[in-house]
Amino acid sequence: MKKNAHRSVRMNVVALAVAFGALGLLVGVGAQGQNAPQYKFDPEWPKPLPNKWKIGGVIGLGLDKDDNVWVYHRPADLTSLELEAEVGVSDCCVRPPSMIHLSKDGSVLGSFDAPQGHGMDVDDRGFAYLGQDTVRKYDTRTGKLVGEIPRIPERVGGGPNQPAAIAPRVAGQGSPAPITRFLIPPNGPGYNPVALEAAEMKKLTGFYAKYPPSTPMMVGTTEEVRVDEAQNEIYVAENYLGGRVLVFDLATLAFKRGWGAYGKKLADISTDPADHQWVGTTPPKEFQSHLTVAISRDGMVYAADRAAERVQAFTREGRFVKEFVVALSGTRRDERTGSRGAAGGVTFSADKEQRHLYVSDMKNNTIWFLNRADGTVLGRFGSMGDNGGQFFGLELAATDSRGYIYTGEVFSGERVQRLVPADSPRGKLLEQLSRLP
Repeated sequence: MKKNAHRSVRMNVVALAVAFGALGLLVGVGAQGQNAPQYKFDPEWPKPLPNKWKIGGVIGLGLDKDDNVWVYHRPADLTSLELEAEVGVSDCCVRPPSMIHLSKDGSVLGSFDAPQGHGMDVDDRGFAYLGQDTVRKYDTRTGKLVGEIPRIPERVGGGPNQPAAIAPRVAGQGSPAPITRFLIPPNGPGYNPVALEAAEMKKLTGFYAKYPPSTPMMVGTTEEVRVDEAQNEIYVAENYLGGRVLVFDLATLAFKRGWGAYGKKLADISTDPADHQWVGTTPPKEFQSHLTVAISRDGMVYAADRAAERVQAFTREGRFVKEFVVALSGTRRDERTGSRGAAGGVTFSADKEQRHLYVSDMKNNTIWFLNRADGTVLGRFGSMGDNGGQFFGLELAATDSRGYIYTGEVFSGERVQRLVPADSPRGKLLEQLSRLP
């Protein structure tokens, strides 16, 4: 990490320590005797896609038992300019299926189409669990829908539940670029999902009475899905009331338990919009927006609350253990950034103890490396940009058994990349090649 970047993060953490001192465990920097993980961008992965396909915004990554990668993306993010091959006026491109299976060497192993959504994981038996208006289970060999987690029959705020169907498509017709709704016009508020969600919450008193926070099924839409095969469970982070962690039986998909921020029982989650908002430099009492989850080998559940720029750790039963406030990395909090916070998703290092947390940061387009024991920030990888190893809309990351990191981008990024440990054989080779004139 560059010296000035290290100083910037340290200054932010020191400034935050006063404000957040009462919250538990604050992220620090530079523990002695610990080195930041070092990674190299791998330019040979993935291979060019077949059939003139172009990937849309990546909103799910899942690794199978052989370290092959499933990519769940949004073909509807593609613009008309990117779909001209469908109407024969350009050589590129064609809308692909929403699920693409990539091998370790980067070639396509298979694919199937499914409704778009958010969040995804796969198990060792050949099934994928896709986050949509609920979580649906698909046979990855056939693409057939074989089950779904129960949800209420209507949408938040009214209207019927979204059916499990692929939206109609017209050849060559795409959508506006997905980044446009996040752009801030001069002297205007821009698109702020968190502010919109807070405004909507004020209108939903009747809906909360009908579907209280304790509702034991899906109410909102899905943000993240994680399979815990060792316990035969599936964890879902949904966006109702800023975020709820829900746990279901992996075999029957029946509800088992759930909780909110700081381990609150579902019934105790507040429906007051003020409890889901920052107060100055104090994070919200409840989850705020875009909640993701990850489960470590030793049974800790990490929930990343992106807009609140923090990661909370729980036991599998939902008992709150500690909180890491992710350093603001040289930027001040600004309501215009909406849900583009610094704690978008969590994955783990590949060592047996999983000593490090890797936190994907959409606001700063970087991956933070944290010591899992105490939240110390050890370093980072990446910045905003279009080059390999840079990111534009870093949504999430996943780690395979070798410690390779796979990343997925939305906005104008719309791609997957691979990073390899610098001390691995491939990493050393890439370093040698980078030194050639």
